[in-house]
Amino acid sequence: MDIALLLFGLLFMILGLVGSFLPVLPGPPISWLGLLLLYLTKSVPDDWWFLGITAGVALVVFALDYIIPAIGTKKFGGTRAGVIGTTIGLIVGLIAPIPGGIIIGPFVGALIGELSNKADNKTALKAAFGSFLGFLTGTFMKFVVAIIFMGLFLSTAWEYKAAIFPYFD
Repeated sequence: MDIALLLFGLLFMILGLVGSFLPVLPGPPISWLGLLLLYLTKSVPDDWWFLGITAGVALVVFALDYIIPAIGTKKFGGTRAGVIGTTIGLIVGLIAPIPGGIIIGPFVGALIGELSNKADNKTALKAAFGSFLGFLTGTFMKFVVAIIFMGLFLSTAWEYKAAIFPYFD
């Protein structure tokens, strides 16, 4: 059972990393579930303080992921249309076989969103930059947290490898 929990935990860790870039998956909370699964094994001792602190970090980052792009957009004079355009541009950038689509898509989407909101070219470009900057900041923050959680997962699994895999010792 421990090996199954470990493998599912690793799967959640990988999904959490992917979720750092995809707006559909909440990266850090999914990564935290991977940590929880590791600590639910009989081989790894319970550490509810660790799990509580990491859960708090995951929830704060999850909330900030919605706040930071809005702040970036508002700071540069953008509107809700720019934020929606950023999200649509990200999805199109992921699907389209364009090199760098994950970077170009959100910016172009924000620009189109702002232009559709009757902004002039200069204002739309400035707002699109703010929306794009907010998106990049949120994505970077989620990715860093997911990488740290992955490191914690791997180091804990390595520390208790003899207990998790008693037959391979």
